[in-house]
Amino acid sequence: MAARKSERIMNLAICLLMASRFLPKREIREAIEQYREIASDQSFDKMFERDKEELRQLGVPVLTGSNDVWHPEDIGYRISREDYELAPIDFDAAELAVLGIASQVWDTATQADQAKTALAKLRAAGAEPDPGRLAALTPSIGGKEEAFAPMWQAVLRRIPVEFGYHGKQRRLQPWVITHRLGAWYVYGFDLDAGEPRIYRLTRVESQVRFVGEPGSFPPQVVDSAELAARIEPAKPDAQAILAIRDHRAPVLRRRSEPVAAQAPAGFSAHRVEYASLGDFVGEVCAQGPDVIVLDPPELRQRVIDHLRRFAEAL
Repeated sequence: MAARKSERIMNLAICLLMASRFLPKREIREAIEQYREIASDQSFDKMFERDKEELRQLGVPVLTGSNDVWHPEDIGYRISREDYELAPIDFDAAELAVLGIASQVWDTATQADQAKTALAKLRAAGAEPDPGRLAALTPSIGGKEEAFAPMWQAVLRRIPVEFGYHGKQRRLQPWVITHRLGAWYVYGFDLDAGEPRIYRLTRVESQVRFVGEPGSFPPQVVDSAELAARIEPAKPDAQAILAIRDHRAPVLRRRSEPVAAQAPAGFSAHRVEYASLGDFVGEVCAQGPDVIVLDPPELRQRVIDHLRRFAEAL
């Protein structure tokens, strides 16, 4: 959401929340600067209706009603504070630690901002999450592909999308996004093929466009084990021997098997299979000093070169 639009919707929410009665549209327009700047009544009406609907989609209960029992046609709007505010919630130390860990999971720009906002709200309410208590368990989820953010929103809001893939335009009702072997995939119903399909986000060739309204298709129950089996290649492209620091890199550790190989103190050696060298280099680099490539030499050199370029860019 653009910064100016976000500010306008926030101002609308504050205006309606502070109102002790139903506010007619003319008063709302006068109270919010961005609405006052619109010269056309028709343009204001369209923008207000879009903003009001977006608030409702965000879970904000915008009520419609009248202040005059004799003239019920005089419609106004407000937000009921009782319906909007949460009841007091108390967290113990362990629960706060887990919430702190959850706030650190996402490292993409879009999701990281949302996590920081949630953490700030907890602190503003007097709670102080301490993720340091469970630092060894902290996972990391990255979605650096350009298609990730819009596809994620499409899944959450059930919006059909269109995008280029292997030289063709695809239209998809996206059901779920999943991560396998260092890569992100979207699974949904392909409107042109007439059947469910899986697409790898790194291979999306064009901008993901929304081609429908939120809630255009019903939510689907997806069997995660079956989906993983469909994505998982019958034979991974290669395997690597990694030294993984004790109690770190849980995602890599879960899909590995221990091996008898020499590793630095505080590390243990593991064999990990992967499907794509390029994707696996990024996955290993994301673990920083907690993972060291022991074999093969090609992967080790690719990781070193990647980290060196990153350091030079700082």
